[in-house]
Amino acid sequence: MIALPAWSSLTTTQTLRWNAVLVCLAELVPAGATVVVDGVHADVVADRLAEALRAAGHPCERLAGLDGEVPCWPDGPATIAVADGREHRAHPPAGGWDVVVWLRTGARAPLTDAADVVLDLQDPTWPVIRRVSERLASSDRWYLTESRAFFAAKAATWDTRFGDDLPAYAAAVREGGFRTGGVLVDVGCGTGRALPALRSAAGPTGFVIGLDLTPEMLAEARVRSVSERASLLLADACRLPLANASADGVFAAGLLMHLPDADAGLRELARVTRAGGRLVLFHPSGRAALAARHGRVLRADEPLSEGPLTASAAATGWRLDRYDDAESRFLAVATRL
Repeated sequence: MIALPAWSSLTTTQTLRWNAVLVCLAELVPAGATVVVDGVHADVVADRLAEALRAAGHPCERLAGLDGEVPCWPDGPATIAVADGREHRAHPPAGGWDVVVWLRTGARAPLTDAADVVLDLQDPTWPVIRRVSERLASSDRWYLTESRAFFAAKAATWDTRFGDDLPAYAAAVREGGFRTGGVLVDVGCGTGRALPALRSAAGPTGFVIGLDLTPEMLAEARVRSVSERASLLLADACRLPLANASADGVFAAGLLMHLPDADAGLRELARVTRAGGRLVLFHPSGRAALAARHGRVLRADEPLSEGPLTASAAATGWRLDRYDDAESRFLAVATRL
């Protein structure tokens, strides 16, 4: 188990990242709430959260360990109670815990749906909020900042870790049936691994655009964008800076699973795609393999399961033409209605 570093050992940038997360969490917690932090390092994170709440002017009481005793809840309707650990979580107040924070500390640790907030601590110097319950806050309050933080820390080593996926990207683009000479857009382009294949599909007279939310990813994509004559744009997939029906095809690798609302994302992709245009949703690992890598079990109601994706596509302006969830890759191809 990797120890959670002390404040004094963090760099200035790492300290700012921790402070940004704690300030966000403090803003999410309602007055008078009961909060339990669970997972590895729960005690340290609970201490830091309590400090952040007090610094923000919220009355806060840090609950001590139970040691077999009944929890002693603070007086005062505005006082926030912060507890930690499995034992506290198993002994909630009468109305249940108002906020459950789960600390994800390993690549195989699940992004559990049982928590109101999931805090990713795979890199203990670089925490990232991965999920917030809609009842606590809309995605607008945390999605952009935390998504950028998640990918920024990985941009420089992304191609080193996943460079072997390039042939799979090329195959997915070929199977998409994109129109030669059209405008092809890679939404969530990352380091630009699909840009060479998209240039081949678009042909010499077509246009290729790569969009990503994270400046560090676009910096890594710069060399490919130059060699493939592709334009790069810093943009949020939920609010694309493109005109209605301006694209002939959209390629999106691993995108929907990172969006706060998959249907809203599909609807935005439909907005910018002309009638008859193509959409390719792709991941270089099959859903089962990816779920196993993250320590979770696939559910039938997930957005990328065949039934929900078919229904979502139809509801957002698409017709799902192909669905291939093999062990080695995920590929879904749709046509704009």
